[in-house]
Amino acid sequence: MAVSAFYLFTVAEDQYASNLGFSVRKEDTGSAVEILGGITDLTGGGATNDTDILFEYIQSPNMVRAVMKEVDLVAAYSRPGDPVFSLGDDTRIEALSDYWARMVQVYFDRSSHLIEIRVKAFTPEEAYAIANAIRKESDRTINALSAVARDDATRYAREELDRALERLKQARAALTEFRTRNQIVDPEADIQGRMGLLNTLQGELANALIELDLLRQNSRDDDPRIVQAERRVDVIRQRIREERARFSEDSDANEEREAYSQLIGQYEALAVDQKFAEEAYVASLAAYDVALADAQRQSRYLATYIEPSMAETPLFPRRWIILLTLFGALATSWTVLTMIYYSLRDRR
Repeated sequence: MAVSAFYLFTVAEDQYASNLGFSVRKEDTGSAVEILGGITDLTGGGATNDTDILFEYIQSPNMVRAVMKEVDLVAAYSRPGDPVFSLGDDTRIEALSDYWARMVQVYFDRSSHLIEIRVKAFTPEEAYAIANAIRKESDRTINALSAVARDDATRYAREELDRALERLKQARAALTEFRTRNQIVDPEADIQGRMGLLNTLQGELANALIELDLLRQNSRDDDPRIVQAERRVDVIRQRIREERARFSEDSDANEEREAYSQLIGQYEALAVDQKFAEEAYVASLAAYDVALADAQRQSRYLATYIEPSMAETPLFPRRWIILLTLFGALATSWTVLTMIYYSLRDRR
């Protein structure tokens, strides 16, 4: 007891503590109707798993490595004059992680999902710096978890949107290639124009036949005007046959253009594909927006309710508590050994 008291009150370095408390919260803004109705909710119920993950992460070697990027833990925890309460000569990550568990106590209330941390160091500045580094790394971890959750929630909708966009591009490219190949923007409008031309030719043929009949009634059969009128009628009929042939299967092997019936069929098929692709793209875009809104509504954040502070009084090591605990242990050991000694002596 005398040796322990001497070491605690003369050799052991003072330790300062900086406290930190936070919780993982989930921001749920609700739907558009709820927003208009003024119903919003800030709750941590959906962030239970994230709080458990953060509790375990703070005590892991990965947190030690992350804090070492901000604070030199080896220098902060090394005190050559105090070999009992300082880090010691072994500065490997395993030893540093074990010492981290001694200097950083994490308390987790599983009912309220609150995490409180007490960070000890040999100077108040180092304790404050380590506590700040823990808060920054915890905030970064929660943001990373939230980003992963958002990506998982929107991945399927984004893949569907990409597929719908690619399908729409292919449908538009096929329709453009059809128009370029056939030099027709809209076959329906083109066929209406050709139907108008056919109706005009039909009217011209009727007028030519009337003129031919009048000439035959008033002139001889060898009249040049009759020959000219008959030739005009033949030309108009030939033009009508050619125009009608465009609406059926093309029998001319040298004809470069396909029959209009085939062109209309191809155009309608391509137009239907494009319309379906456009509707699918609009639906996929709406689904992606909904998924993105849902993911954003469920984002997590770190709510700090105890900010790290700069300690003014060294509270550790708790010298009197250590002495009383040591006294109890030594007294108990002495009592047990004494009882064993007398028991053995009585047996003799």
